[in-house]
Amino acid sequence: MKLQVADLIVEFEPKYNMMQERIKQYIYEGEKEPDIVINLSEQFFLDRQKENPHLHLSEVEAIFTASYFYTEIVKFGGVMLHASCVQYENYAYLFSANSGTGKSTHTHLWLKKFPKAEILNDDKPAIRYIDGKFYAFGTPWSGKNDESINAKTEIAGITFLSRSENNEIERVEGNTVTIDFLNQTVRPSNKNYMLQFMDTLDKVLTEIPIYRLNCNMSLEAVETSYNAMRRR
Repeated sequence: MKLQVADLIVEFEPKYNMMQERIKQYIYEGEKEPDIVINLSEQFFLDRQKENPHLHLSEVEAIFTASYFYTEIVKFGGVMLHASCVQYENYAYLFSANSGTGKSTHTHLWLKKFPKAEILNDDKPAIRYIDGKFYAFGTPWSGKNDESINAKTEIAGITFLSRSENNEIERVEGNTVTIDFLNQTVRPSNKNYMLQFMDTLDKVLTEIPIYRLNCNMSLEAVETSYNAMRRR
């Protein structure tokens, strides 16, 4: 089976229910050859489940095929950021933080504030550099709640979010958040892939506006982030 994910053709035949459902909106019927082939065996998943007995096989497949895809996307000027990504007015806004900090809560407040806003991907949006611009993409690897749409949107900015009683945002130099980004992505182990990854990361942190947001979980926090990040 072929999928179209992040403007790439991906050959992938899911073995378990979770991914079988999530790929439906990404199915590709054309004749292009695959850019990425995901062919992990059932035995591979069984072995990984033995190492992670708290996970269902369907969850194991989702986790390890995501890791494989986001390693391979490095070859195509891409990276993954563990983030909740909302799209509004033809731009994508990515909010990254450790699990439990409230990034999804924040982006879902955007949906209340702006009825035309949509969640592009609530967990692992793909980022690719194409024709001189960075775009965010929905993918089938979309977290436990499967909030994602098959769309491509130019990135307005990336924000690293922290909880606070007050709402404050500032634009920062990309090199000040390198560690934050590395902690929220998939880093390839292959040396050649790593060189490509670091080149793309340098472009991300140089060409995309980067912010730090301290916020509470209110609509005022949305106004704070939107007013700072929106393209004028």
